[in-house]
Amino acid sequence: MADLRKPRICVIGAGPCGMSFLYHNSKYQQAGETCLEVVCYEKQSDWGGLWNYTWRTGLDQYGEPCHGSMYRDLWSNGPKECLEFPDYTFEDHFGKVIPSYPPRSVLFDYLQGRWSKANVRDPIRFNKLVKHVTYNNDTDDFTVTVKDLGCDKVLPSERFSHIIVAGGHFSVPNVPDFDGIGTFNGRILHSHDFRKAEEFKGQRLLIVGSSYSAEDLAMQCRKSGSGDVICCWRTKPMGFKWPKGIEERPLLTKIDGKTIYFKDGTTADVDVIILCTGYLYHFPYLSESLRLKTSLRLYPAGLYKGTLWMGDGNSKLMYIGMQDQYYTFTMFDIQAEWACAVIRRKVKLPNRQEMELDIKKWLKEESLLKNCYDHIDFQTAFVCDLAKEVGCKYNLDVKALFDRWEDDKYADVVTYRDQAFTSVFTKSPGIKHHTPWMEAFDDSIDTFVNQTPNK
Repeated sequence: MADLRKPRICVIGAGPCGMSFLYHNSKYQQAGETCLEVVCYEKQSDWGGLWNYTWRTGLDQYGEPCHGSMYRDLWSNGPKECLEFPDYTFEDHFGKVIPSYPPRSVLFDYLQGRWSKANVRDPIRFNKLVKHVTYNNDTDDFTVTVKDLGCDKVLPSERFSHIIVAGGHFSVPNVPDFDGIGTFNGRILHSHDFRKAEEFKGQRLLIVGSSYSAEDLAMQCRKSGSGDVICCWRTKPMGFKWPKGIEERPLLTKIDGKTIYFKDGTTADVDVIILCTGYLYHFPYLSESLRLKTSLRLYPAGLYKGTLWMGDGNSKLMYIGMQDQYYTFTMFDIQAEWACAVIRRKVKLPNRQEMELDIKKWLKEESLLKNCYDHIDFQTAFVCDLAKEVGCKYNLDVKALFDRWEDDKYADVVTYRDQAFTSVFTKSPGIKHHTPWMEAFDDSIDTFVNQTPNK
């Protein structure tokens, strides 16, 4: 049995969140400190999480639900300068300045470059599905049971001092019901199963939802030659200046065959319904007392510093990346650095009452937010708070870039990806892609990266 007087950490998931924990653990070793024993379980056959693109939908080759929600045609919907790592910039990776809105393959290549350079693949056990995690009060540790998907066998349980939940929350679709949906004689799918926009060429689409997925799939499908697209909203419309062929209406009320009825009394006939209705926080492998239950929000209740679980587990269970997200890679990274520092006792936790008061402070501030710019301010403060806790030498505040990004989208949702940003870390002026996004169909790394900068 492992000596749990020394930290032994179980990381669940080898996507950007889990890999950041492995990365920061390795940095301590490079600095001459003891590298914590870490085992990372990943259900897929390679690292990357959602960025590990697959054509599969529904069930994977082992009969398990497909984790990935990534689609073939994805291009970043935010400037790369808002998510780049300060200690491994895009210019570090590619050796040159590249445009601000990379396609999927470019972003994944960048992530893999950082992970490969740090040599953090060894702790990962691939094709391993975590089945059960329980906390043992008497021994103050966790028991983890894992299934080896390759040989269809449940492995002997292992013991760990700490658990890092890093499997994300964009893999289990939230699928609502609507009156008459069973009569619809076209195709119905959730955005989780969307893979190629060109599949919908010439078809009339109803997109249910009003957040990032709805916006992006509407634009992707029109770009690839779909018929007219209607986006319907429950709370409020997205409000962009849509190109011809995309419109917004209030939520549908019922479906009759291919005819959709909306709250404003209008109707429309469509061929396909795409549900961009979000995802569920779903952690069936965690025992009840360890399980985060929340809706999508900027500060999930029950997590100190948005990371440390306040329920069972004696402050040894942490969640990374569970927030609604403006910041992404850098937020996950600073959470992982904080978690690593807590385990190493580089950051001292206050008493429980102080932690609960801190959570209440953040929740109160969250309740006062009114718009996307307020949300950006809030998450900037959250990221910078963690950075201060760990003594991060970089200023991770990219609020000004996020604000400009929002301005660009509301000015013209068609052309915002054609804008260029300047990295706050390298100070190198940005360049524009040689082809406007609506006309750019070659998303290969070579085509995107190897282009002449603006004169």
